[in-house]
Amino acid sequence: MLKLLIPVDGSTNAQRVVSRTIRFLQNDCPAVEVHVLNVQSPIEAWEVKRFIPETEIEALLQSRGGDALAAARALLDEANIAYTPHVRIGPVAETIVEFARETGCNHIVMGTRGMGAVGTLLLGSVATKVIHLADVPVTLVK
Repeated sequence: MLKLLIPVDGSTNAQRVVSRTIRFLQNDCPAVEVHVLNVQSPIEAWEVKRFIPETEIEALLQSRGGDALAAARALLDEANIAYTPHVRIGPVAETIVEFARETGCNHIVMGTRGMGAVGTLLLGSVATKVIHLADVPVTLVK
């Protein structure tokens, strides 16, 4: 059985990845377990951590992650594809690869550019790190 991980960040490119993955799954892959993951970078600024309790920061990041998953969830729901949504907090690329290992995902499908700034102009710094760290195939969608 294919266990597929789709990391999303709420960007238009992430929606394109989900749409293309849906087309693939509907045509070529009847037995699949889909995990949709958003990773929020931890807030490390002492100015924030000094005045806001850690539990509130975590709740904020979980909420942001849920918002980033919304479009992907809507597309998968509309296509009637079962999936499990997840939000994690940590360094993005490392957390994606760690999640894939923990859940036994045997394939990662992700975009080449997300919501990052200048560092993601060519391939995308997160995509590049995931390719180098992952033990499973990574399919990149432009």
